[in-house]
Amino acid sequence: MATLTFDYGDQMAALGPLGPGGDPHAHDLCAQHADRLSVPAGWLVVRHEALRS
Repeated sequence: MATLTFDYGDQMAALGPLGPGGDPHAHDLCAQHADRLSVPAGWLVVRHEALRS
């Protein structure tokens, strides 16, 4: 599992370890969806290295 956060203004999405919850801009993803994550053209994706195995 992973948590996705994003910032429309910076056109950036970050995928990291499962967060504590309560952030309306954070979305929890299962491993399959985290691996298949795609973002709009021109956006940057930052993946936390601990998710890669």
